[in-house]
Amino acid sequence: MQIKNWILAARLRTLGAAVAPVLIGTALAFGEGYRAWPAALAALLCALLLQVGTNYANDYFDFRKGADTAERLGPTRVTQAGLIAPEQVRNAFLLVFALVALPGAYLVYRGGWPILLLGVLSVLSGVIYTGGPFALAYVGLGDLFVLLFFGGVATGATYYTQSGQISPLVLLASLGPGLLSTAILTVNNLRDRLTDAKTGKKTLAVRFGAGFARAEYLACWLGALAVPPLIWLAFAPERPGVLLACLTAIPARKAIQKVFSLDADPALNPLLGQTGKLLLIYSLLFSLGWLLGGVSG
Repeated sequence: MQIKNWILAARLRTLGAAVAPVLIGTALAFGEGYRAWPAALAALLCALLLQVGTNYANDYFDFRKGADTAERLGPTRVTQAGLIAPEQVRNAFLLVFALVALPGAYLVYRGGWPILLLGVLSVLSGVIYTGGPFALAYVGLGDLFVLLFFGGVATGATYYTQSGQISPLVLLASLGPGLLSTAILTVNNLRDRLTDAKTGKKTLAVRFGAGFARAEYLACWLGALAVPPLIWLAFAPERPGVLLACLTAIPARKAIQKVFSLDADPALNPLLGQTGKLLLIYSLLFSLGWLLGGVSG
């Protein structure tokens, strides 16, 4: 039973946000002739550990700050529900973050001090996302954090540790997973808008209302879907296959319609997992389309 609770706290539905930027960064590197499987696997392991550690930290700090109450509309949080003691959850996120150093050491070996700096900032951000006196999620900076770390940082670091360089193309491509990861957070914040307002958690949905959150979700999708055509036109006309990612717009239409019809409703819960799956599909199609263009070098 305890293992089941730890899996629940890890929030498996969110792990796609960790996988997607690593997948795209690796595909970009491999498509340009850089084949570094150990670095790709180390980047994936780091990303998954950072995501799980952040989820555990969120579970702990949201409980401590009183944001998770009996009125919560989202999936069960193990600390608030009394399934796992707060001290155990705290120790778990510290342990998971410490484990990042194992695959991270190899990435630092390949990428040097920039990767070390990004690693430290990633762990620190995972803690202060909901912890500390200036928690990012509580002052409306959670969206920016997700866009940066699940976009440019994760994608760019993955590519850099395999190729030894970075480029505008990679940074543009990173907006895709970054924006769609932000879309997942937007659904979460729209669902929790009313209870977050009561507990002082000032997300953008709380600050600017449901209409803003819906517009943000739509903007995230439009931005992500614009990335492949921009890459094709501006950087890689020889790789039209990257446009495959735009096919994600077809299933995304239903998700967007649901966001525009609901507010602070537990019926939004399935949409979290659905948006996560669409993020993975987008990343898989992007990566496949890029690799279909052939290997340069």
